[in-house]
Amino acid sequence: MLAVDTGLVEEWLSEFKMLPEASIASYATNLKDKSSLVSSLYRVIQEPQSELLEPVCHQLFEFYRSGEEQLLRFTLQFLPELMWCYLAVSASRDLQSSGCIEALLLGVYNLEIVDKEGHSKVLSFTIPSLSKPSVYHEPSSIGSMALTEGALSQHGLSRVVYSGPHPQREMLTAQNRFEVLTFLLLCYNAALSYMPAISLQSLCQICSRICVCGYPRQQVRKYKGISNRIPVSSEFMVQMLTGIYYAFYNGEWDLARKAMDDVLYRAQLELYPEPLLVANAIKASLPQGAMKSSKEGTRCIQVEITPTSSRISRNAVTSMSIRGHRWKRHEQPENGNDATELGNFVIPEISVTNVAGERTGNGEKSRALAENDVQHIQGVQETATDPRTDSKALPEIRRQKSVRKMMEDGINSSGRVQF
Repeated sequence: MLAVDTGLVEEWLSEFKMLPEASIASYATNLKDKSSLVSSLYRVIQEPQSELLEPVCHQLFEFYRSGEEQLLRFTLQFLPELMWCYLAVSASRDLQSSGCIEALLLGVYNLEIVDKEGHSKVLSFTIPSLSKPSVYHEPSSIGSMALTEGALSQHGLSRVVYSGPHPQREMLTAQNRFEVLTFLLLCYNAALSYMPAISLQSLCQICSRICVCGYPRQQVRKYKGISNRIPVSSEFMVQMLTGIYYAFYNGEWDLARKAMDDVLYRAQLELYPEPLLVANAIKASLPQGAMKSSKEGTRCIQVEITPTSSRISRNAVTSMSIRGHRWKRHEQPENGNDATELGNFVIPEISVTNVAGERTGNGEKSRALAENDVQHIQGVQETATDPRTDSKALPEIRRQKSVRKMMEDGINSSGRVQF
């Protein structure tokens, strides 16, 4: 480590010890802008044999339990690098040099599993329903969802997953190691939007190293250092993918793509279904080109938002369409071509003078069709085979019959013919 880094770290250690209580808030606000100090602290953590490692871990723990939000996030940004150093030392069986790092990780874990009153915390997560839109999906893009009885009974119900209460740990063992590390990485992912770029880069790099160490891909990546395989759990890999997915859309495309490929490579070797599902889903949702993000702009994930315009189909059956269909039927004239079940046809009145709707002088309705005429028309209908042909030819038959009747009986009225 360079002398400049040593001087910066030593100054940082002594500055906080002499800081009065009233100046902690302003000190925490200005601390995140000291990029040179952050880089020096990373170099200290990467050297397990450094003399400054133990006081640095102690002060980072003091930051975390101070209660100041900015100091807490300052410690969280080093969490991925601390995890890698601890796992690397554990794989090499040199546990004595990782005592201060283990103590820091255990201290953060024991602080996070309890609330301010000291009671165990239970974290809850609500799983979104596919039947309701969210920032990640639209129900219309999934396809038609059948409204079955089972689907209707589950509509509107939200599934809640609980995590905890978690037991306190006094030391890290092979049995509880990844239980503690998975929970710590969950706490880190909860504050991803506040992490600087160097922390996201560290996360992607340590994910790649953890997944390929001891495997043939380590030679391809040209990772030097330990060559022992580091055991990982399925839940820990899912938490790694959560941070990698965020890094994709916040300016770390290349490192995140490499880390995701390595996690997917390890998940295939271990046959872990959960990381395989998450990694393949992330890979399928990525855009074709590299996503460039402005360091000063808003950090977000690009999603497609459905327009707010109406998507009701033209053929959809609504209350208005049913009402309009009923009115249309009522407006149809009574002189239609429909026939009754018994063959009694409603014969329209035909006017020779093209004057329709006239009434007789005495106000009575027109006389009904004679019995022989009805029988004649029924006989014509029985000989027909196609109902549509009958309905078209019927008016012409009536017209011919009325003309023959007029010639035989004479014209009774000057304005109309009654038949």
